[in-house]
Amino acid sequence: MIIAVIALAASVAAQVLPEFELTEEWEAKIEGLAPERPLAEPKKKRLALVFNLITGYNHWCTPHMTEVARIMGEKSGAYDVVVSDDIAHFEKENIWKFDAIVLINNCSKNPERNLFYDKLGDREKANELEANLIDHVAKGNGLVGFHGAILMQNTSKAFSETMGGSFHYHPRQTRVVGKVLEKDHPISSAFKGEDLVHIDEPYRFNGAYSKFNFHPLLEMELPDFTPEEQSTLFSRSEKGIVRYISWIKPHGEGRVFYCSPSHNAQSFENPKLLQFMLNGIQYALGDLECDDSVLGR
Repeated sequence: MIIAVIALAASVAAQVLPEFELTEEWEAKIEGLAPERPLAEPKKKRLALVFNLITGYNHWCTPHMTEVARIMGEKSGAYDVVVSDDIAHFEKENIWKFDAIVLINNCSKNPERNLFYDKLGDREKANELEANLIDHVAKGNGLVGFHGAILMQNTSKAFSETMGGSFHYHPRQTRVVGKVLEKDHPISSAFKGEDLVHIDEPYRFNGAYSKFNFHPLLEMELPDFTPEEQSTLFSRSEKGIVRYISWIKPHGEGRVFYCSPSHNAQSFENPKLLQFMLNGIQYALGDLECDDSVLGR
C-alpha cells in the first residue's frame, strides 16, 4: 500500500495518472459514490443511449466513463440506459425512442474527423445519420458530450454549433482547476461552493465556440503552467480569454450538456463531479430546469 501511494504521488507530481483496467471493484466503488437520487424528479420514465463508438484516438478511460453513465442513471433512477457502439441507433426508426444521447469519447479519425463516415465510408449516409442526431435534439430531446465526444464530427459546422464547439488541441496533462462560475446554479451546486481540481488534458476549442452560443458552467485555470505556456494556450477574443470547459445550451426545442472532464478515470472518484454530471444529464433530458441563457456574440 505504501509503495502504491508513493507511486501515485510521483505520477501526480509528473502530471500523469496511471492507467488501469476497468474492474468490478472499481465499479463497486463508483456505485458507492454515485448520487442516491436525482436532483430533479423525472417527469416521466427516461431512456438514454450511452454511445461509445471510437474510430480515432481511444481514451483509456472510455469503459470507465461508460460505466459511470450507466451506474448514475440506474442507481439514482434518473434514467434507464442502453449502452452501445452501434450506429444503427441513429437511424430515424431507432433514435426517437431515446430521450437523450450520451456521447462517450467518440473520437474520429484524421483527416475526415467524421465518425459516421469513418464507420460507413459513405458520405451521403454519414450526413444522413448526423442530420438525424441534430434533428433529434432540435425537436426536443437531449445531447450530452463527455470529454472526447466533441471530436465525433469535428469538421462539421452543424454538429459544432449543436454541441457548442469543436476540439482544437490540448497541451500536456496538468492540474486543472475547473472554476465554478455560478455556485448556486442548479447543475453547478453539485460542487457545494468549491471548484473542481484534478489532473486532466486542458482542452481548447474552436468552431462554433467562437459564437459563445452556450451558458458556461466551468472555466479552466492552470496554476502549474508557466506564463509562456498560458500565453500560448489561451487566445484572446471579443469575450476576453477563452477558458470554458463545460457548458449547457438550448438547441431548438432540445438541450445540450458538454463536460470536458475527464481524460482520467480517477476524476470520477469525486462524488461532486458525479453529481455535476448527473445534473447535466438531467438538464439534457428535460427534467432539471435552470438558467441556460447563452452568452452570445
